[in-house]
Amino acid sequence: MEFSKEKIRQIKRLMLLAALLVLMIVYSDKVLLGLVLLFGILKPFLIGGAIAFALNIPMRAIEEKIFARFRGKNIKKIRRPLCMVITIVLVSLVVSVVAGTVLPQVMLTASEIGKKIPVFMERVIVELDRLTKDYPPLAEQVSKLESIEIQWETILSNIIDFLKNGVGDVLNSTVSMASNLISGVVNTVISFIFALYILAQKERLENQGKRIVAAYLPAKMGNKVLEVCSLLYKNFSSFIAGQCLEAVILGVLFVVFMSIFRMPYALMIGVLISFMALIPIVGACIGCVVGAFLIMIDNPIQAMWFVVLFLVLQQIEGNLIYPKVVGNSVGLPSIWVLMAVSVGGSLFGIAGMLMFIPLMSTCYALLRESVNNRNTG
Repeated sequence: MEFSKEKIRQIKRLMLLAALLVLMIVYSDKVLLGLVLLFGILKPFLIGGAIAFALNIPMRAIEEKIFARFRGKNIKKIRRPLCMVITIVLVSLVVSVVAGTVLPQVMLTASEIGKKIPVFMERVIVELDRLTKDYPPLAEQVSKLESIEIQWETILSNIIDFLKNGVGDVLNSTVSMASNLISGVVNTVISFIFALYILAQKERLENQGKRIVAAYLPAKMGNKVLEVCSLLYKNFSSFIAGQCLEAVILGVLFVVFMSIFRMPYALMIGVLISFMALIPIVGACIGCVVGAFLIMIDNPIQAMWFVVLFLVLQQIEGNLIYPKVVGNSVGLPSIWVLMAVSVGGSLFGIAGMLMFIPLMSTCYALLRESVNNRNTG
């Protein structure tokens, strides 16, 4: 039985692939170490790509909605840089508003808590005195504690030993912290510059990617790869835009209803919940806990009513707003959204929650298309 040249070539490829898989399994520890090292090297560029992808959503809207009508040669030259500047200014303005609204109020609240702690401690001491008078066995335990002799020499020697051994550790920690800070700043600058390059030349990069796919893959497989990439881009863009819109709507609802019911910190809590709502499903709950704690410091009864208000608005948001704004934008049923959030959060935390919903939506669309084709075929 003779094999054709194409068949022999396929067999060689399968043997090479099997050998590579066996080597990866045998040397899995070294492979993982190499992947971690590679990820550390590429991390600034991956972050830059993510920043470019996020900034491209409002920038594309600005280009298509505002500057599309201007078709002069001079306008075309400055349209891309101008849209990039407008996008960065708008995003920076939003971040500044969030930080300027939330952080001062949090600092003020922390200061109020610091002032109320001494009063709280005095109440605790008075209550302990009352309990010791009402419950003699408790007074006996307190007297036993008072009779315990404290070994001050041992404590002092332990403190001296800690200071001797801890100075080096503190110095090493300081140096490590400083190096990590400098590295973080450098990586952030590199990521941002890389993102600007991507935004400035996105059409050219897209064309180069298509040419690479066409050069190294068969036509049918290349078209499928481009189709999957297009679907991924559409789902990620729709999800991010829908999630941001849903967060803004939810924050506005909280500001309006908290102002109507005269609850404190309406603007700050609304902005905080809006910002935290960018995290699917669990983000708004975190904002609720923080908001209830802040209100409880001033008025525990109002904190209880705030929780009730949150539950009502959460039902409205979950049953009306989220399915219309976000659910329809990615075309993913609610049960799969919950699964994507759970799996993504378990593997990669908040970033995994944000990434796995559009990824799951893409897999769901591809699987649905495959099932439909097989059933109709």
